Amino acid sequence: MTLTVAFQMDHIRSLKIAGDTGFALLLEAQRRGHRVLHYTPDRLSLRDGAVIAMAEPVEARDVEGDHFTLGTPERVDLSGVDAVLMRQDPPFDLAYITATHFLERIHPKTLVVNDPSHVRNAPEKIFVTHFPHLMPPTLISRDKQEIEEFRREHGDVVMKPLYGHGGASVFKVGREDPNFGSLYDLFANLFREPWVIQRFLPKITEGDKRIILIDGEAAGAINRVPAANDIRSNMVRGGAAKPTDLTPREREICETIGPDLKRMGLILVGIDVIDGNLTEINVTAPTGIRAIKRLGGPDLAVTVWDVIESKVKQ
Repeated sequence: MTLTVAFQMDHIRSLKIAGDTGFALLLEAQRRGHRVLHYTPDRLSLRDGAVIAMAEPVEARDVEGDHFTLGTPERVDLSGVDAVLMRQDPPFDLAYITATHFLERIHPKTLVVNDPSHVRNAPEKIFVTHFPHLMPPTLISRDKQEIEEFRREHGDVVMKPLYGHGGASVFKVGREDPNFGSLYDLFANLFREPWVIQRFLPKITEGDKRIILIDGEAAGAINRVPAANDIRSNMVRGGAAKPTDLTPREREICETIGPDLKRMGLILVGIDVIDGNLTEINVTAPTGIRAIKRLGGPDLAVTVWDVIESKVKQ
Protein backbone atom coordinates (compact mmCIF):
# COMPACT_ATOMS: atom_id res chain seq x y z
CA MET A 1 0.00 0.00 0.00
CA THR A 2 1.58 3.25 -1.16
CA LEU A 3 0.41 6.37 0.65
CA THR A 4 0.87 10.08 0.08
CA VAL A 5 1.89 11.59 3.41
CA ALA A 6 2.63 15.19 4.32
CA PHE A 7 4.94 16.27 7.12
CA GLN A 8 4.07 19.63 8.69
CA MET A 9 7.35 20.43 10.38
CA ASP A 10 10.06 22.96 11.02
CA HIS A 11 12.11 23.24 7.86
CA ILE A 12 14.03 20.04 7.30
CA ARG A 13 17.27 21.97 6.89
CA SER A 14 17.07 23.04 10.56
CA LEU A 15 16.73 19.54 12.01
CA LYS A 16 19.39 17.94 14.18
CA ILE A 17 18.79 14.60 12.59
CA ALA A 18 20.67 12.45 15.10
CA GLY A 19 17.90 12.94 17.65
CA ASP A 20 14.90 14.10 15.65
CA THR A 21 11.83 11.87 15.88
CA GLY A 22 10.10 13.54 12.93
CA PHE A 23 13.11 12.76 10.74
CA ALA A 24 13.04 9.12 11.87
CA LEU A 25 9.36 8.92 10.92
CA LEU A 26 10.10 10.51 7.55
CA LEU A 27 12.88 8.00 6.84
CA GLU A 28 10.58 5.09 7.69
CA ALA A 29 7.78 6.45 5.48
CA GLN A 30 10.27 6.70 2.64
CA ARG A 31 11.61 3.18 3.30
CA ARG A 32 8.07 1.86 2.91
CA GLY A 33 7.75 3.49 -0.49
CA HIS A 34 5.28 6.20 0.50
CA ARG A 35 5.27 9.52 -1.35
CA VAL A 36 6.48 12.06 1.19
CA LEU A 37 5.74 15.80 1.12
CA HIS A 38 7.28 18.47 3.31
CA TYR A 39 5.90 21.87 4.29
CA THR A 40 6.40 24.35 7.09
CA PRO A 41 3.46 25.66 9.16
CA ASP A 42 3.63 29.10 7.57
CA ARG A 43 2.79 27.49 4.19
CA LEU A 44 -0.51 26.12 5.53
CA SER A 45 -3.66 28.01 4.46
CA LEU A 46 -7.43 27.82 4.69
CA ARG A 47 -9.05 28.99 1.45
CA ASP A 48 -12.80 28.82 0.86
CA GLY A 49 -13.02 25.92 3.28
CA ALA A 50 -10.14 23.95 1.74
CA VAL A 51 -6.96 23.26 3.70
CA ILE A 52 -4.01 23.73 1.38
CA ALA A 53 -0.25 23.74 1.72
CA MET A 54 2.62 24.72 -0.50
CA ALA A 55 4.54 21.49 -0.15
CA GLU A 56 7.66 19.98 -1.68
CA PRO A 57 8.40 16.33 -2.38
CA VAL A 58 11.32 15.38 -0.18
CA GLU A 59 14.02 12.73 -0.35
CA ALA A 60 15.72 12.12 2.99
CA ARG A 61 19.10 10.58 3.79
CA ASP A 62 20.51 9.72 7.20
CA VAL A 63 23.65 11.73 6.49
CA GLU A 64 24.41 14.71 8.72
CA GLY A 65 24.88 17.82 6.61
CA ASP A 66 23.47 16.19 3.47
CA HIS A 67 20.19 14.83 4.76
CA PHE A 68 17.60 16.02 2.25
CA THR A 69 16.70 17.01 -1.28
CA LEU A 70 13.53 18.98 -1.98
CA GLY A 71 11.58 18.87 -5.22
CA THR A 72 9.51 21.57 -6.91
CA PRO A 73 6.90 23.16 -4.60
CA GLU A 74 3.31 22.27 -5.38
CA ARG A 75 -0.02 23.51 -4.08
CA VAL A 76 -1.59 20.54 -2.27
CA ASP A 77 -5.16 20.16 -1.06
CA LEU A 78 -4.52 18.19 2.12
CA SER A 79 -7.94 16.54 1.96
CA GLY A 80 -6.46 14.54 -0.92
CA VAL A 81 -3.50 13.03 0.94
CA ASP A 82 -3.67 9.94 3.12
CA ALA A 83 -2.02 11.27 6.28
CA VAL A 84 -0.55 14.44 7.76
CA LEU A 85 2.03 14.27 10.54
CA MET A 86 2.02 17.44 12.63
CA ARG A 87 5.63 17.52 13.72
CA GLN A 88 6.61 21.17 14.20
CA ASP A 89 8.18 21.90 17.56
CA PRO A 90 6.45 24.06 20.15
CA PRO A 91 6.00 26.78 21.42
CA PHE A 92 2.36 25.87 21.83
CA ASP A 93 1.09 29.32 20.96
CA LEU A 94 -1.77 30.83 18.93
CA ALA A 95 -0.02 29.91 15.68
CA TYR A 96 0.11 26.28 16.83
CA ILE A 97 -3.53 26.39 17.91
CA THR A 98 -4.56 27.91 14.57
CA ALA A 99 -2.86 25.06 12.73
CA THR A 100 -4.90 22.56 14.75
CA HIS A 101 -8.10 24.36 13.72
CA PHE A 102 -7.09 24.14 10.06
CA LEU A 103 -6.13 20.46 10.22
CA GLU A 104 -9.29 19.61 12.13
CA ARG A 105 -11.17 20.40 8.88
CA ILE A 106 -9.64 17.37 7.12
CA HIS A 107 -9.39 14.84 9.96
CA PRO A 108 -10.23 11.94 10.02
CA LYS A 109 -10.82 11.63 6.25
CA THR A 110 -7.16 12.55 6.07
CA LEU A 111 -5.57 10.98 9.14
CA VAL A 112 -3.78 13.66 11.17
CA VAL A 113 -1.20 12.45 13.70
CA ASN A 114 -1.90 13.42 16.39
CA ASP A 115 -5.63 14.22 16.26
CA PRO A 116 -5.52 18.03 15.99
CA SER A 117 -8.53 18.78 18.19
CA HIS A 118 -7.08 16.72 21.01
CA VAL A 119 -3.61 18.21 20.55
CA ARG A 120 -5.27 21.59 21.02
CA ASN A 121 -7.25 20.41 24.05
CA ALA A 122 -4.39 18.54 25.74
CA PRO A 123 -1.51 20.98 26.39
CA GLU A 124 1.04 18.78 28.09
CA LYS A 125 1.35 20.54 31.42
CA ILE A 126 -2.45 20.87 31.83
CA PHE A 127 -3.61 17.55 30.36
CA VAL A 128 -1.43 15.68 32.84
CA THR A 129 -3.44 17.16 35.73
CA HIS A 130 -6.33 14.86 34.80
CA PHE A 131 -4.28 12.21 36.62
CA PRO A 132 -3.37 13.92 39.93
CA HIS A 133 -2.91 10.59 41.72
CA LEU A 134 0.02 9.85 39.39
CA MET A 135 1.70 13.25 39.81
CA PRO A 136 3.79 15.09 42.39
CA PRO A 137 1.93 17.91 44.18
CA THR A 138 1.34 20.53 41.50
CA LEU A 139 0.01 24.10 41.38
CA ILE A 140 -0.81 26.01 38.19
CA SER A 141 -1.14 29.68 39.05
CA ARG A 142 0.36 33.15 38.77
CA ASP A 143 -1.14 34.25 42.10
CA LYS A 144 1.79 35.08 44.37
CA GLN A 145 -0.08 34.24 47.56
CA GLU A 146 -1.05 30.80 46.26
CA ILE A 147 2.53 30.10 45.18
CA GLU A 148 3.95 31.17 48.53
CA GLU A 149 1.43 28.97 50.36
CA PHE A 150 2.42 26.03 48.14
CA ARG A 151 6.09 26.67 48.94
CA ARG A 152 5.38 26.80 52.66
CA GLU A 153 3.67 23.41 52.42
CA HIS A 154 6.12 21.61 50.14
CA GLY A 155 9.47 23.32 50.60
CA ASP A 156 11.70 23.18 47.57
CA VAL A 157 9.74 23.56 44.33
CA VAL A 158 10.31 23.75 40.60
CA MET A 159 8.81 26.67 38.64
CA LYS A 160 8.41 26.52 34.86
CA PRO A 161 6.35 28.21 32.13
CA LEU A 162 3.03 26.53 31.42
CA TYR A 163 3.70 26.47 27.68
CA GLY A 164 7.48 26.16 27.82
CA HIS A 165 9.39 23.37 26.14
CA GLY A 166 12.83 21.82 25.97
CA GLY A 167 13.67 22.64 29.58
CA ALA A 168 13.70 26.40 28.98
CA SER A 169 13.14 28.66 32.03
CA VAL A 170 12.92 25.81 34.55
CA PHE A 171 14.03 26.88 38.03
CA LYS A 172 14.42 25.20 41.40
CA VAL A 173 13.31 27.51 44.22
CA GLY A 174 14.06 26.73 47.88
CA ARG A 175 11.60 27.20 50.74
CA GLU A 176 13.45 30.31 51.97
CA ASP A 177 15.04 31.23 48.64
CA PRO A 178 15.80 34.99 48.60
CA ASN A 179 15.61 34.93 44.79
CA PHE A 180 11.93 34.02 44.75
CA GLY A 181 10.67 37.61 44.61
CA SER A 182 12.92 38.48 41.67
CA LEU A 183 12.02 35.24 39.90
CA TYR A 184 8.31 35.94 40.42
CA ASP A 185 8.74 39.41 38.90
CA LEU A 186 10.67 37.98 35.97
CA PHE A 187 7.98 35.38 35.23
CA ALA A 188 5.24 38.00 35.62
CA ASN A 189 6.92 40.17 32.99
CA LEU A 190 7.71 37.35 30.56
CA PHE A 191 4.56 35.21 30.67
CA ARG A 192 0.90 36.24 30.60
CA GLU A 193 -0.37 32.75 31.40
CA PRO A 194 -0.11 30.93 34.75
CA TRP A 195 3.02 28.94 35.63
CA VAL A 196 3.57 25.40 36.82
CA ILE A 197 4.89 24.95 40.34
CA GLN A 198 5.69 21.40 41.45
CA ARG A 199 7.23 19.88 44.54
CA PHE A 200 10.92 19.32 43.80
CA LEU A 201 11.79 15.64 43.35
CA PRO A 202 15.37 15.09 44.60
CA LYS A 203 15.77 11.87 42.60
CA ILE A 204 15.84 13.92 39.41
CA THR A 205 19.61 13.42 39.73
CA GLU A 206 18.97 9.74 38.90
CA GLY A 207 17.05 10.64 35.76
CA ASP A 208 13.84 11.75 34.13
CA LYS A 209 12.43 8.85 32.18
CA ARG A 210 10.92 9.52 28.74
CA ILE A 211 8.44 6.78 27.88
CA ILE A 212 6.96 6.54 24.40
CA LEU A 213 3.38 5.32 24.07
CA ILE A 214 2.08 4.35 20.63
CA ASP A 215 -1.68 4.11 20.24
CA GLY A 216 -2.01 3.91 24.01
CA GLU A 217 0.62 1.21 24.61
CA ALA A 218 4.04 1.62 26.23
CA ALA A 219 6.54 0.94 23.45
CA GLY A 220 9.97 2.03 24.68
CA ALA A 221 11.86 4.31 27.05
CA ILE A 222 15.10 6.09 27.81
CA ASN A 223 16.36 7.56 31.05
CA ARG A 224 17.62 11.14 30.67
CA VAL A 225 20.17 12.02 33.35
CA PRO A 226 20.83 15.73 34.00
CA ALA A 227 24.28 17.20 33.58
CA ALA A 228 26.17 18.11 36.74
CA ASN A 229 24.76 21.16 38.53
CA ASP A 230 21.54 21.14 36.50
CA ILE A 231 18.05 19.87 37.25
CA ARG A 232 17.03 19.76 33.58
CA SER A 233 17.32 16.38 31.94
CA ASN A 234 16.31 17.40 28.41
CA MET A 235 18.94 16.23 25.94
CA VAL A 236 18.97 19.67 24.29
CA ARG A 237 20.07 21.00 27.72
CA GLY A 238 22.90 18.53 28.18
CA GLY A 239 21.01 15.56 29.60
CA ALA A 240 22.54 12.17 28.82
CA ALA A 241 20.34 9.37 27.46
CA LYS A 242 20.75 5.98 29.14
CA PRO A 243 19.05 2.64 28.38
CA THR A 244 16.35 1.66 30.84
CA ASP A 245 13.48 -0.69 31.61
CA LEU A 246 10.07 0.18 32.99
CA THR A 247 9.34 -0.31 36.68
CA PRO A 248 6.00 -1.72 37.86
CA ARG A 249 4.95 1.83 38.84
CA GLU A 250 5.79 3.15 35.38
CA ARG A 251 3.80 0.36 33.76
CA GLU A 252 0.89 1.24 36.05
CA ILE A 253 1.10 4.86 34.87
CA CYS A 254 1.07 3.79 31.21
CA GLU A 255 -1.83 1.39 31.72
CA THR A 256 -3.80 4.13 33.49
CA ILE A 257 -3.43 6.83 30.85
CA GLY A 258 -3.15 4.61 27.76
CA PRO A 259 -6.88 4.06 27.14
CA ASP A 260 -7.52 7.82 27.18
CA LEU A 261 -4.65 8.47 24.76
CA LYS A 262 -6.00 5.86 22.35
CA ARG A 263 -9.56 7.18 22.59
CA MET A 264 -8.34 10.71 21.84
CA GLY A 265 -6.41 9.71 18.72
CA LEU A 266 -3.07 10.59 20.31
CA ILE A 267 -1.06 7.99 18.44
CA LEU A 268 2.44 9.14 19.39
CA VAL A 269 2.91 10.41 22.95
CA GLY A 270 5.93 10.91 25.17
CA ILE A 271 5.47 11.02 28.93
CA ASP A 272 7.99 12.15 31.54
CA VAL A 273 8.33 10.25 34.82
CA ILE A 274 10.61 11.17 37.73
CA ASP A 275 10.90 8.75 40.65
CA GLY A 276 7.52 7.20 39.84
CA ASN A 277 5.80 10.58 39.39
CA LEU A 278 4.19 11.56 36.09
CA THR A 279 5.17 15.16 35.33
CA GLU A 280 4.19 15.77 31.68
CA ILE A 281 2.25 14.17 28.82
CA ASN A 282 3.77 15.40 25.55
CA VAL A 283 1.39 15.23 22.59
CA THR A 284 2.66 17.95 20.23
CA ALA A 285 5.96 16.68 18.83
CA PRO A 286 7.34 14.15 21.33
CA THR A 287 10.93 13.02 20.92
CA GLY A 288 13.00 10.04 21.98
CA ILE A 289 12.53 7.49 19.19
CA ARG A 290 16.02 7.79 17.75
CA ALA A 291 17.71 7.64 21.16
CA ILE A 292 15.76 4.52 22.11
CA LYS A 293 16.90 2.76 18.94
CA ARG A 294 20.49 3.97 19.27
CA LEU A 295 20.69 2.53 22.80
CA GLY A 296 19.55 -0.91 21.68
CA GLY A 297 15.78 -0.55 21.99
CA PRO A 298 13.16 -1.17 19.33
CA ASP A 299 12.77 0.92 16.18
CA LEU A 300 9.58 2.71 17.18
CA ALA A 301 9.26 4.48 13.82
CA VAL A 302 8.29 1.07 12.46
CA THR A 303 5.60 0.68 15.13
CA VAL A 304 4.21 4.15 14.49
CA TRP A 305 3.90 3.50 10.76
CA ASP A 306 2.31 0.10 11.34
CA VAL A 307 -0.38 1.90 13.33
CA ILE A 308 -0.80 4.71 10.80
CA GLU A 309 -1.15 2.26 7.91
CA SER A 310 -3.69 0.19 9.81
CA LYS A 311 -5.80 3.28 10.51
CA VAL A 312 -5.63 4.54 6.93
CA LYS A 313 -6.88 1.14 5.73
CA GLN A 314 -9.96 1.59 7.91
